Amino acid sequence: MSNVISPAVAVVIPSYKVKSHVLAVIGAIGKEVCRIYVVDDHCPEGSGSHVEQNCTDERVCVLYHEVNQGVGGAVVTGYKQAIQDEMDIVVKVDGDGQMDPSSIPRFIRRIVDGQADYTKGNRFFDIAGLADMPPVRLFGNACLSFVSKVSSGYWNIMDPTNGYTAIHVNILRNLPLDKIDKRYFFESDMLFRLGILRAVVHDVPLVSTYGLEESNLNVVKVAFEFPKKYISCFFKRIFYNYFLRNFNVGSIELLGGSLLFVSGLIYGLVKWHEAYISGVPTATGTIMLAMLPILLGFQLLLAALNYDVSSVPVSPMHELL
Repeated sequence: MSNVISPAVAVVIPSYKVKSHVLAVIGAIGKEVCRIYVVDDHCPEGSGSHVEQNCTDERVCVLYHEVNQGVGGAVVTGYKQAIQDEMDIVVKVDGDGQMDPSSIPRFIRRIVDGQADYTKGNRFFDIAGLADMPPVRLFGNACLSFVSKVSSGYWNIMDPTNGYTAIHVNILRNLPLDKIDKRYFFESDMLFRLGILRAVVHDVPLVSTYGLEESNLNVVKVAFEFPKKYISCFFKRIFYNYFLRNFNVGSIELLGGSLLFVSGLIYGLVKWHEAYISGVPTATGTIMLAMLPILLGFQLLLAALNYDVSSVPVSPMHELL
């Protein structure tokens, strides 16, 4: 980040069916923010026009999509405008009133202090506050948190789908913004992209409020789409970070462990099939020949996992980019 005492902070508010909440959200944004981008994602309620007609805050700039692109697409539009306007830090806040804008200083503080490149909310920090979270969301986020750790490599964070985030613009400039998922996988895909860049990500304790707002999330659709996307991100991350851009101890453990485990498993299955067909029990030595590479491979894969957990990025990148 440039050596400025007060960084230029922008807020992006994706707007889709949030007409009844968005003005209150804008009104709660503090003076630490110098630009507010309201992105009307082809909202059927006309939230963008509603803001232009009823909001007198000079910091507000309304951007319009002619076609609905999803929350990720709306945020990326705001990101691009912030880059063009030479902002330093961009915060993303939902327009439905679930995220308290008074928390913005806490989200940008670690970036300003040079401790992080990207900060995100974590609703799991306050145990008492979890009582207000709908049980389905609680269970779903707990499962997604573990899957996201494996997929992104950020073993130090929770609540991966939390949309309250802040990011340094130098990091944004080095992300393939047009390739990031434009729908509800946006936050998880951001973590994957940040992991490839080796950006430092920190959680910020957060309490969300759940009122009468209607979620646009299709749970059934997400249940079918998210797993294959997480798997794709995982294998891409492993290939990029352990074989294409670097080759280290973890690479050797992954390669050796996978080969030993798979070869032992295949050999054991072949011998079991032969014994089943012939009716002759498999010799103890043959069983040991199958089990030994499986056990050694499993140990190496555990070592690779330990290496991955200990390799979470700790040196912020935004000063170097």
